[in-house]
Amino acid sequence: MKFPLPLIKGRLIKRYKRFLSDIELENGEIVTAHCANSGSMMGLKEPGYEVWLSPANNPKRKLQYTWELVDTGTSLVGINTGLPNKIVSEAIEKNLVEGLEGYETLKNEVKYGENSRIDILLTDAEKSDCYVEVKSVTLSREAGIAEFPDAVTSRGTKHLNELARMVESGKRAAMFYLVQRMDCQKFSIAKDIDPAYFDAFIKAREKGVEIFCYQCSIDAEGITVEKPIHIVE
Repeated sequence: MKFPLPLIKGRLIKRYKRFLSDIELENGEIVTAHCANSGSMMGLKEPGYEVWLSPANNPKRKLQYTWELVDTGTSLVGINTGLPNKIVSEAIEKNLVEGLEGYETLKNEVKYGENSRIDILLTDAEKSDCYVEVKSVTLSREAGIAEFPDAVTSRGTKHLNELARMVESGKRAAMFYLVQRMDCQKFSIAKDIDPAYFDAFIKAREKGVEIFCYQCSIDAEGITVEKPIHIVE
């Protein structure tokens, strides 16, 4: 996935009220950018970090910038949680995800389950429908290990339970963890942060929900799915 417009470099002053961030641009101007991330952003919001912003196409938009990337010192990290569905959809359409190749159609944000929407629905006349939920992974507390979630997520637990129910109904279901950083070789569920999510993950996997975890390649031009990484408990 390529960014539609060139990104603008700056330095983080602070992130606040979850969806706002103050950034000092290289020319010294201080702007308020939209932070499209509802998580804790643990390890990603230190004042002084280099960041990259995307400019808005709409001049009437209240906030003219969106925070896209941060440099933690060990890796660029994609923090915009509005992008992973697009990134993963593009990778599936290009047959870059082993096990999800060859489907005739791909649709996004399709209603299913109990008042939910699945991120990606894959359909094919000769295959069982495949329901794919995508989660953005940015947390790394130990060198080389990516973790999810970075905060308690009852919504995430609900998604795992609904995927398990899809398997029970005879459909195929998958959880896709997209690691939006380049300094990790393993992935784990952060059990200490959200024990309920960990339990739901184990139960969903036992019931047949497939687990995919891929690392990204990231630069100021775009973010693309690169390679699978090992899942550990």
